[in-house]
Amino acid sequence: MKTKVYQFFTLGLALLLFNLTQAQDKSDWKGGYPEGCTSITVGKLASVDGSVITSHTDDSHRTRSWMDIKPAKDHKTGDMVPMFKRTADNTKAIPAYKHDKIGEIPQVEHTYQYVNSAYPCMNEKQLGIGESTFGGRDELQSDAGLIDCQRLCQLMVERCTTAREAIQMAGELVEKYGWNDYGEALTIADPKEVWHFEIVGPGKGKVGGVWVAQRVPDDHIACNVNASTIKEIDLSKPDYFMASENIYELAKANGWWKEEETFKFCYAYAPNSRNAIGSRRREWRIFDLLAPSLHLDPNAQDYPFSVKPDNKVSLEDLVMVFKDYYEGTPYDMTRSIRATDDEGKTIISPLANPFMPYDQLEISNVSGGWYNVNHENGKIDFLGERTIARWYTMYATIIQCRDWLPDEIGGVVWLAQDNVATSIYVPVYCSATDLPNSYKTPGRVNGFTRESAWWAFNRMGTLAAQRWGDIRHDVDAVWNPMQKELFENQKKFEKEALDIYNEKKPQKTIDYVTKYTNEWGNKVVEEAWNLGDFIWTKYDEKF
Repeated sequence: MKTKVYQFFTLGLALLLFNLTQAQDKSDWKGGYPEGCTSITVGKLASVDGSVITSHTDDSHRTRSWMDIKPAKDHKTGDMVPMFKRTADNTKAIPAYKHDKIGEIPQVEHTYQYVNSAYPCMNEKQLGIGESTFGGRDELQSDAGLIDCQRLCQLMVERCTTAREAIQMAGELVEKYGWNDYGEALTIADPKEVWHFEIVGPGKGKVGGVWVAQRVPDDHIACNVNASTIKEIDLSKPDYFMASENIYELAKANGWWKEEETFKFCYAYAPNSRNAIGSRRREWRIFDLLAPSLHLDPNAQDYPFSVKPDNKVSLEDLVMVFKDYYEGTPYDMTRSIRATDDEGKTIISPLANPFMPYDQLEISNVSGGWYNVNHENGKIDFLGERTIARWYTMYATIIQCRDWLPDEIGGVVWLAQDNVATSIYVPVYCSATDLPNSYKTPGRVNGFTRESAWWAFNRMGTLAAQRWGDIRHDVDAVWNPMQKELFENQKKFEKEALDIYNEKKPQKTIDYVTKYTNEWGNKVVEEAWNLGDFIWTKYDEKF
């Protein structure tokens, strides 16, 4: 029996990893999106220093690993912007996406500089964006439209300076050119406020879209974790709600809402997203970590759109949340592995969980955590339970927007590569004109290369996952002091940058923050390679 148990664990883990590496696009994950992204937002009165914050974990290994800075640019009359359709591409060394041109829209006279991550995330005017897919009703997705989520993020940071302007522009462009993606949430911040913008398609074969936006109160935090969260809306309060003109009409015409009922956007347009335990549990965990006094039910169907945190939220708090794997709760994924054998009996490994604590655990009598092996056909049934931190995160951002500083210094993207639980956030200032070469190297889809920053972190994180219970401490011993140094040094560095700016030297300020961004980027990449080598050496005979 002992041999059978270990064979089961080996087979189950192998099947899990194979399926996850082969199925990293939306079409493979209908109903739950276990790989989907997490975004947390913080109003300016809810943060420690008055920052408005948005964030994003890009939880899919299909999206691109490289990133760069797109400079501001003037355009000629008649210039056009290409629009693309994103589809799965399994022809590369590792599963990826391909982008086929499907049309174009007119370009504007001037576009702003922006940080060009897979989902463009911040421009030189301190407009920051996070993202999370919630899917919505399948019948709403329309291939007749031209604009998808990544293109909309790009258009926002290229053309807009405030969250409200970005939402209004999005509404106009989608109405004219059409939304072709599934349901998406964008968390849009500027130095004054942060909004959640949720959008779905208009229906098969139609051009347009349906959208709603809700502002996070200044003293609140909110999140989107692959489930629509906007419920009741009051369009008589434009400081807190905006929506497309067709928001009620389409829901009523399709029988998704009756006028005598209270209108709730999430239940009209994305009801299945509210059923995904992997989303609801993350909502609960985020709020419970930052507002534990609310004593929210971890098994509730719905949570508030936003809550007031017990204490003002710091960067350190957000890093802690994004690294979370439910440790210390009934859903702790660092406990012993549990599964069932062919006869339905519970198997408990005699070892503490040695793997990355996100893919195994019996939770509420669900065998194997958020997946289960079907013994009849060998396939894996995905059950939706998952943590905030994920081994297949491509990159993550925590974005600060600050109105008491000039744009050159006030906007900063704290950027982490690969799995946040084995990574470190470094500052990329929104005025920085370049990133280290390793960040710009598109090496992932071509296979392993030491020229790529992402591969440095992915290699190190993959090694750490082999004996997570031990190696996590080696990783923390390196990254935690460096992260602390970065956060503690921020105020001093920015005072120096502001002194330069106040000398009427904006270009020298830009050069100064660019140098800082690149120095730290290069430093952590080198350390990630060294840490991977150390892990390989120390645990060579123990893997």
